[in-house]
Amino acid sequence: MSTRLEQLQQMLAQEPHDEFLQYAIAIEYFSAGNFEKAIDCFKTILYSNPEYLAAYYQMGKCFEELKQYDNAKNIYAKGIELAQKQNKTKTLNELKEALFLLED
Repeated sequence: MSTRLEQLQQMLAQEPHDEFLQYAIAIEYFSAGNFEKAIDCFKTILYSNPEYLAAYYQMGKCFEELKQYDNAKNIYAKGIELAQKQNKTKTLNELKEALFLLED
């Protein structure tokens, strides 16, 4: 029986540009504690689509787990700018709170 990650990877092999599948794979890596691999996945998403707002928060959390606080702050700040531009209040507040907690 294949794992959820393996299933997602098989699906992505058939739809290599599906950002939601890429995001789901990144979340699986995050959940498994493989933060470096999750960051690689988020970078791939943001390289092809810098407007993929959800990736900023999760990528910041990965950097926090790795104690790379400057990287986390930078990605949160970029996410805040994008959330303001997209008028996404809930995500904006989450990103601001995450950044505030790091700067506190």
